[in-house]
Formats: sequence, structure tokens, C-alpha cells
Amino acid sequence: MTLSCARLDRAGARAGLAMASAETDTSRVRMLAAADEARRRLERDLHDGAQQHLVSLALILKRAEVQARGTPAHGAVTEALGLLEEALTELRDLARGIHPAVLGERGLAAALEGLAARSPLSVELRATGDRVAPSAEAAIYFTVAEALTNVAKHAGDTSVRVQVQLRDGMLTAEIADDGVGGASVTPSSGLQGLSDRLDALGGTLTVESPSGSGTIIRARVPSRPPVAHRG
Repeated sequence: MTLSCARLDRAGARAGLAMASAETDTSRVRMLAAADEARRRLERDLHDGAQQHLVSLALILKRAEVQARGTPAHGAVTEALGLLEEALTELRDLARGIHPAVLGERGLAAALEGLAARSPLSVELRATGDRVAPSAEAAIYFTVAEALTNVAKHAGDTSVRVQVQLRDGMLTAEIADDGVGGASVTPSSGLQGLSDRLDALGGTLTVESPSGSGTIIRARVPSRPPVAHRG
């Protein structure tokens, strides 16, 4: 009887631990979904609010520039218009960095094409056009964005190959460069944040970066991550 009770206690403890782990995973998925929705809302607010106001102001300044030609005010108006256009460009870049609208509207492949086009690097991109869960698309998008940023900052004049594919229910990305290598996932780094995001969705991030031999970053995430149940 005592042995049976001990076995029952151990079984109950294991069941309790499994339930606690499942609840923790669900909570992490729910928090990630909420954060992504907040980013999407902020991107919409920037686009529909401040960005539209700046566009309207730019149109007014362009008309003023034409009217000011040949007057002492022309130089000041031209300078103001240039500064405004720079601010508008920075705001658009910021909005894309928060959560690019094209990611939700046209999908991961289109969003990655935009990243590659804006990158100062030579980027060879191959990406599936299949749509998957928004959280999975966002995780892979930000992984590629962070990788390209790191290459531009640290790898020197190099080229990058990005391949994204959907296979056996997993969305995978491989970002490979021929730079100086030496990259690693360290606490508080951008890559660590991406690793945590992927882990919350049941995915993984690996980095191969021997010194002097380039870097390969691989990310895997379920195309349909666990649904965050409301409790």
C-alpha cells in the first residue's frame, strides 16, 4: 500500500509538472501574440497618423517652394522640405522595423524582398510564397532582418544567401554569408531575443560562425504554432 501510494505521488507530481509546463508554454505564446498585435497596431497608427500628417506637410512645402523661387525665403523653404523628407523616410523605416505592413498584407516572401532591396549587401533570396501563421512569418522575418543587419555591421563587404522554405510543417530560414565569422548568441543580444521568440513558438535558432569562415544562421518554427488558449 505504501509503495502504491508513493508511485501515485510520483505520477501526480509528473502530471503536475507537465501541466505547469504546458501552461507556461501557452502563456508565452499568448504574450508573443499580444506583442505582435501591439506592433501591428503601432505600425498602423504611425502610417495613418503621423506619417499622413508629414506627407500633407510635404505637399504644402513643395507648393511653397515653387512660390518662393526668386525670393530670399526660397533657400529656407528648400532646406525645410529636405529635412521633412528625411524625417518621413526615417519614420517609414521605423514603421517597417516595428512590423512591416507588407508582411500582413502580402506575406513573408514580399516582405523579405523588401528587406533585400533595402539592404546595402548583395542578397540572393529564395523564399516560399506559401502563407503560414502570422506569428511564424513574423519570427522568420525578424530573424532574417536581424541577420542582415549583423552582416552589414560586422562582416565587412560580403554577400548573403537567404533561403526560406516550408517543409513537413516547419518554416525554415537559412542565412549564410562569406564574411569574417565569429558571431554568437549572447545574453541581451539581438540573436538571443530571436532565439527566445522562436523557442516560445516551439522553434529553434542555431548559429555556425567559425572565425574567418563566414556565418550560417538557421531558424526553424512550426508553420502553425500552438494556439494560445484563453484561461
